[in-house]
Amino acid sequence: MKNIAIIPARSGSKGLPNKNIKLLHGKPLLAYTIEAALQSGCFTEVMVSTDSEKYAEIARKYGASVPFLRSEKMSSDTAGSWDMVEEVLDNYKALNKDFDSFCLLQPTSPLRKSEDISKAYDLFVSKKAFAVVSVCEADHSPTLFGRLAEDGNLSDFSKCNVSKRRQDEVTNYRINGAIYIAGLPEFRQDRSLYRQESFAYIMPSERSVDIDTEFDFRFAEFLLQKDEDNV
Repeated sequence: MKNIAIIPARSGSKGLPNKNIKLLHGKPLLAYTIEAALQSGCFTEVMVSTDSEKYAEIARKYGASVPFLRSEKMSSDTAGSWDMVEEVLDNYKALNKDFDSFCLLQPTSPLRKSEDISKAYDLFVSKKAFAVVSVCEADHSPTLFGRLAEDGNLSDFSKCNVSKRRQDEVTNYRINGAIYIAGLPEFRQDRSLYRQESFAYIMPSERSVDIDTEFDFRFAEFLLQKDEDNV
């Protein structure tokens, strides 16, 4: 199979400016995902989709391909991930390159390991799946969630089953944003990944940090340092 890893690295992050190239434990954030993709051995092509030549240079330094820059339309705040994937596939087609599957690997999941990617691909192949999406165990039970009224009163929380013991709860999972695999051309006919023919690859919580804020960034740095100290 010819598989492509697509690593989206737009330069316009507002919550944490330039987070995709921000140094995390001495290395640009996107480098962790490039290295994991290359080490997994799953891909014919590992590419970074970016609108920035500066980002492209960093991506190439760590071994990724950047044969073209992302269009202005796909670089806006409103551009969707799947639209970006479509643009990448169209641009490769114009270069006479087609693929059997793609894997979207967001650089904001730097603790994802190469074996997570390879095991997710093994699941994709063994299940003959339409898609595989990574998940991790949810940090909190949905029974603890509720809405606050405008004045802050807790009336909605009266519906929450807060007395239920954690060990009696059914295990809940959340999408962690680390790995999305889908077959082609099926994906291009129907972009919905969540169906009976799609399967979850379960990752541990400590590798499921999704960096969106400065706190997330510092937490990931702490975990990387902890791993280094334990070697």
